[in-house]
Amino acid sequence: MNTYQLYIDGRWTDGADGVVEPVINPATEEPIAQFSHATAADIDRAVASAKEGLEQWKAVPQWNKGTILIRAAELLRERKQEIAQVLTLEQGKPLVESIGEIERAADFIEWGGEEARRVAGRLVAGRDNANTVEIRKVPVGVVAAFAPWNFPVVLTAKKLAGLLGAGCSCVLKPAEETPGSAIELVKALLDAGVPPKVLNLVLGNPAEISSRLIADPAIKKITFTGSSPVGKLLAAKAGEVMKPVTMELGGHSPVIIFDDADIEPLAKQLVAKKFFNAGQVCVSPTRFFVHESLYEAFVSAFCEHASRLTLGEGTDSKTQMGPLANERRLQAMESLVADAVAKGAKVETGGKRARDIGFFFEPTVLTNVSLEADLMSTEIFGPIVPILPFSDEDEVLKIANGVDYGLAAYFFTNDAKRQRRVSETLFAGTIGVNDVPAHIAEVPLGGWGDSGYGVEGGIEALDAYMKSQFVSLR
Repeated sequence: MNTYQLYIDGRWTDGADGVVEPVINPATEEPIAQFSHATAADIDRAVASAKEGLEQWKAVPQWNKGTILIRAAELLRERKQEIAQVLTLEQGKPLVESIGEIERAADFIEWGGEEARRVAGRLVAGRDNANTVEIRKVPVGVVAAFAPWNFPVVLTAKKLAGLLGAGCSCVLKPAEETPGSAIELVKALLDAGVPPKVLNLVLGNPAEISSRLIADPAIKKITFTGSSPVGKLLAAKAGEVMKPVTMELGGHSPVIIFDDADIEPLAKQLVAKKFFNAGQVCVSPTRFFVHESLYEAFVSAFCEHASRLTLGEGTDSKTQMGPLANERRLQAMESLVADAVAKGAKVETGGKRARDIGFFFEPTVLTNVSLEADLMSTEIFGPIVPILPFSDEDEVLKIANGVDYGLAAYFFTNDAKRQRRVSETLFAGTIGVNDVPAHIAEVPLGGWGDSGYGVEGGIEALDAYMKSQFVSLR
């Protein structure tokens, strides 16, 4: 069985104690590979390597950093079929979605390379002729980067694009569910010319790795994408040692459909957006609120399209929705549906596990959902859709803003005044007006409230990994 190794001090290596753990195909529940566990000594070696790598990478001119990252993006595009196969087998998503993820990851790496060439300080005139003030932009240092399993290539690429473009080195911990695809991203960067000690990769016990990395004095910055509860724990630990963090956390995105929306094409569009990656998307449209005049028609159309989705292994070209990534998510879906039904919800379609083998859960639509149901305040992160009617704009906006999450929000209307009014009222870092946009490299994505702080992407992509330094020259 293929063993995914750690990458420390410029070479691929097993963990010091030889412990391995299987990687499970979520569609078959069978092991497809195994990965090495890092020991405390391995983690310390990775940090020491990154400290050396930092000095090597800082010595590379910014233009050349850009050249290397842009070449890495080219390699990702050349290798997308092979990497997508690895991604689909370990994460479960359809192959076409995996290919799209690799392409988007390449965009972020390329964007990081382009922005690396634009890093610039500035001169400020002194208050007398003998004085000049220089403002420098310098890399923050060694970064500990924690990446998730739902989009293990593109979400890792966002972090690496920003920190490498800024001149930082890194100790990366991918998700243990999906190590293979993240390793392929690292290999593309190394093959493109990133000096070996700049990137280090460790796997193993997440709590042990995060605690050791955050506490290490050589680590100067933490970046994490994942659930809000885990993000809060890591941010608290980082706060104890005064280390800055970027947190891209969970979401619970409202979808508001006003009375002038065109139901039939909208229902089809939202089914595709909602059940993409089996709903395991932080910005997934989640809580649906439909004007009462369109409610019954929308529920009928949405359920019709949802019930037609073909579930199966991601390697099957007919598959439209794959399994959930792990058994924990399957159990979470069953629990959320049971709670909602106990509080009065009606299952319109789906509502249960789809197969005896594999972590498949049916595309599920619930109506008559109580606002007290757990799924109305807890991130669902799966293929469940509660649909509620509304009549009053102010009331629905109050409910939409009534959770602690603020990552994304979507609404549909052709009324120009309403578009401006509602977009200025919704509490979210991303607003979709007649759209459910994907995060692309040239725009910043960041959450409000429990959805985190800091952004990834856009012209801001490198800012989180740089410090401003004021130098007075006399």
